[in-house]
Amino acid sequence: MPIPCSTDASSLACIDLSSPDLQKSADLMRQACLDSGFFYLINHGISEEFMEELFRQSKNFFEVPMEQKMLWLRNKKHRGYTPFQDELLDPDKQSKGDCKEGYYIGVEVAEDDPRALKEFYGPNVWPSADLLPGWREIMEKYHEKALDVGRKVAKLIALALNLDVNFFNEPGMLDEPIAVLRLLHYAGYQPFTGEVSNPELGIYGAGAHTDYGLITLLATDGVSGLQICRNKDEMPQIWEDVPPLKGGFIVNLGDMLERWSNGKFRSTMHRVVVPDQERYSIAYFIEPSHDCLVECLPTCYSELNPPRYSPITCERYLSQRYKDTHTDLSKYS
Repeated sequence: MPIPCSTDASSLACIDLSSPDLQKSADLMRQACLDSGFFYLINHGISEEFMEELFRQSKNFFEVPMEQKMLWLRNKKHRGYTPFQDELLDPDKQSKGDCKEGYYIGVEVAEDDPRALKEFYGPNVWPSADLLPGWREIMEKYHEKALDVGRKVAKLIALALNLDVNFFNEPGMLDEPIAVLRLLHYAGYQPFTGEVSNPELGIYGAGAHTDYGLITLLATDGVSGLQICRNKDEMPQIWEDVPPLKGGFIVNLGDMLERWSNGKFRSTMHRVVVPDQERYSIAYFIEPSHDCLVECLPTCYSELNPPRYSPITCERYLSQRYKDTHTDLSKYS
């Protein structure tokens, strides 16, 4: 059954991916990208039954004892478990790291594959099937489904930027993407002190940040907590809630697309402030291939509006962003 566009509690646009009118959808997306860089995505083709199973399997993982989860600690390929406080996204305002734990799953690439020489490609860290039966299979299946959705969204973004509809799906772009699935579990409190998420005390589920790459697809369990700030460069900053939408994704643009579009499309700052309860979400980050050169798009500059950013490869850009926000792995040695 199609999901209705019921977003009365939010001012964000709602885009129907099943609509046959691509240009109309692209026009709606253009306005959303200019306005907030966030929008809802409905009728994306992934069933609610599948998403319920995905969340069930995610919860199963986080219920595993901590000493076991630490055996699957993230590696230099950015795969595996991230403990509570592993990330510090807003060091100027956070008194402690994020009140969340997570698990990174990238595109599966064998160790002997030439791509594995690159930082963001390689084999995943998989929990044993005996401990979590069916877990790997559901995660790999979601990886395929979410990437398909992401490629469809990229077509609308291309049209919204007056580019060829397949611009982001050309070779070297999303044919070998750095696509990362991240399971997230928010405690709502600092697990070591019991302090509840509180902006006035610098305690957050996730500190204020912008995402790094092209686009992010976010699925949530229905517990609120996500907030966005449209005026990130002004004071005082105004934060607004983004309510969950059952059966739909919350989609946001990343810094790489803002850079690509010469600042035309917005990568909006957001954070997570959760109540004193658990919250599960599943983020899917879609970036182009390692060697993709991110430089100002031809439709986004002119003589009066020259390129603002120097060209940079996707790999170099992402590598620095991960390094800036994640705890050094040597801490866990």
